[in-house]
Amino acid sequence: MRHFSAQYVFTNEGAPLKRGIVSVSDEGIITGIHDSGGDLAEKRSVEFYNGIIVPGFINCHCHLELSHMKNAIPPGIGLAEFLRIFRNARMAPTDTITGAARIADEEMYLGGTEMCADICNTNHTFSVKKQSRIRYKNFLEVFGIDSEKAEKRLDEIKHLAAEAEAAGFEYSIVPHAVYSISLKLFRLLHAETATNRVTSVHFMETEAEKQLLEKSEGPLMDSYRESELVTEGSDPDLVRDHAEAVLEYITASGNLILVHNTFADKNTIDRLKSRDNLFWCLCPKANLYIEKHLPPLGLLMKENCRIVIGTDSYASNDRLDILDEIRTLQQHFPSVPLDDLIRFATINGAEALGEQEMTGSIKIGKKPGLLLIKDLDFAGLKLLPETNVRRLV
Repeated sequence: MRHFSAQYVFTNEGAPLKRGIVSVSDEGIITGIHDSGGDLAEKRSVEFYNGIIVPGFINCHCHLELSHMKNAIPPGIGLAEFLRIFRNARMAPTDTITGAARIADEEMYLGGTEMCADICNTNHTFSVKKQSRIRYKNFLEVFGIDSEKAEKRLDEIKHLAAEAEAAGFEYSIVPHAVYSISLKLFRLLHAETATNRVTSVHFMETEAEKQLLEKSEGPLMDSYRESELVTEGSDPDLVRDHAEAVLEYITASGNLILVHNTFADKNTIDRLKSRDNLFWCLCPKANLYIEKHLPPLGLLMKENCRIVIGTDSYASNDRLDILDEIRTLQQHFPSVPLDDLIRFATINGAEALGEQEMTGSIKIGKKPGLLLIKDLDFAGLKLLPETNVRRLV
């Protein structure tokens, strides 16, 4: 049994506790929470730290299998050009991919990630996850704009699902994005994913998506034609509207995480309010890296959207670090309180992944992991460039 205290304890079960005490069993389970009212008497058994204690982070969007791609694609080139380079740059020997993933996994754990929703196109990270201290939710991702290959794409992902099942992993089959799935494949996926507990989809990451969906033109269409995914003079058979895709073609089963939302607008948000169990995942550093643009956090909060946080991949980020994502949001949206940002990265993420009963908040009986965020501005509760995180549990 250990007892921890700090300047503040962000439990996510109420207001932050000033100099509260958290008791934790040897197995990492919360056994007690004491509100000292800010008057912490010196106790030999209490470990006091100069910082804030928070639950372990929940990374709601990652691509661990792309960890070998750090600095492989230049920043600020837009998603269409990013994807054009990506198609070739991602190719590497399996040992290279697995080795980079193993390093990234350990970095994420030391940076406070307790649970991670990870996109998988291959089985290259399965051996890493078998040994990881992070609990992974695996999203097995399908691409395919060619209707004639829809059954083949589904068969391929079902084969990967069988491997995930054999390995004992938690997984869901998910569509990549609205703009990269043919109508035929969407219909096949709708049936295949009818019992999903959690689904994830890349969403409104670039303005070029709307150009493609509405008019069959723009940088994404040019990229498809250049790569011969679409022949000259023909148009892909795609959903023509983001909201329609969510409401009509993506399974209504379980929770749905919309990822990126860089160009989300009020009309789309309003139309999606009828969709239950919807979460909006922000990956601010990746959005700045690719599109030099950030999601409309103020609008999302005003519309009471449930917000979670992800890191995306090393192809679009220099670190897989949730604290860095929080810091980036606070730098660009300074009016958002730190306790809201912590909730995005913890309890909201746990709810999105359906794991709020055991993680995401500091509550008796839960096993959330405990982190210490230190070297911050206590007066304004602001993160500084030197602010860092260490694991307590």
